[in-house]
Amino acid sequence: MKWLLSIIVKLAILLLVVSLVFGFVFYQADQAESVIYTKYARPSSTQLPLMGMQVHLTDEGNRSDTTPLLFIHGTSSSLLTWEGSTELLKKDYRIIRFDLPGFGLTGPNRDGIYTVEYNNQFIDSLLDLLKLNRVIIAGNSLGGSIAWQYALHRPDRVKGLILVDAAGIAPLRKMKGAIGFKVAQIPVLNQLMTVITPRFLVKKSLEDAYGDPKKITDSLVSQYFDMVTRAGNRRALVDRIKTGWGFSDSSLLRKIDCPTLILWGRKDNLIPVENAGVFRRNINNSQLYIWDQLGHVPMEEDPVAFSLEVKKWRDSMVLR
Repeated sequence: MKWLLSIIVKLAILLLVVSLVFGFVFYQADQAESVIYTKYARPSSTQLPLMGMQVHLTDEGNRSDTTPLLFIHGTSSSLLTWEGSTELLKKDYRIIRFDLPGFGLTGPNRDGIYTVEYNNQFIDSLLDLLKLNRVIIAGNSLGGSIAWQYALHRPDRVKGLILVDAAGIAPLRKMKGAIGFKVAQIPVLNQLMTVITPRFLVKKSLEDAYGDPKKITDSLVSQYFDMVTRAGNRRALVDRIKTGWGFSDSSLLRKIDCPTLILWGRKDNLIPVENAGVFRRNINNSQLYIWDQLGHVPMEEDPVAFSLEVKKWRDSMVLR
């Protein structure tokens, strides 16, 4: 019995030493909000006071468009994920992008609450502030889940949906997943993530999200790294994970009656392409398009292909 106790103590000491060394090597302090904002704000960037935060937002494009596109990004991303697509689409449409609470240049909310109800209240308040009665919402991953949940909450305001590798329902098969998301879900380790963020982990997570990892540049890795380490964002990610991903019964999708475009990358390693079929079968007025060579963030990986499908669908819509 003594030998077993001795082994356990030695292992505990070894784990402590390894953790201290790892922490010393990869410790990363929060980066100041002002520094990150100066680095990544766009010419059209603005900060709107909303629900105790300064929400980073851009509002661009065709001002005669009375039903704007509202773009919502995914976990640990930012409005920059829509950059290429916005450039290609803004000649024809008004496009509004923003950083979700807890991500990008917006940063965390003061209460650390990120429930479905909170997300619905946030989108409602944002549209009120912008004086918008109706929009077409495009959401990727977590943003897709927020988009369709909001369409259920306020069908009068959502005139169309674009779901891009959307979350919100349980995966139909086990996925490899991004390593960063996996670590963020492990107790103790996720607490360490609030001060330890190896750059290689950010790069590996991006490689897991792309269909073609060769498209990932050093500048893209730096962008994601900087956004993740913006003051408060790592703690907010842990708070979001504690809230849970909130998988819903897919039968709820049958209540969505607005025109819906479902877009997916077959090489998505986070949410299986089979989930696209669930959305298509349950949303009555929907269309589905799948890219064989793209991954979890097709609008970022190939904005030209993404914009082409959005434009075809948007121009064919009859808004009620």
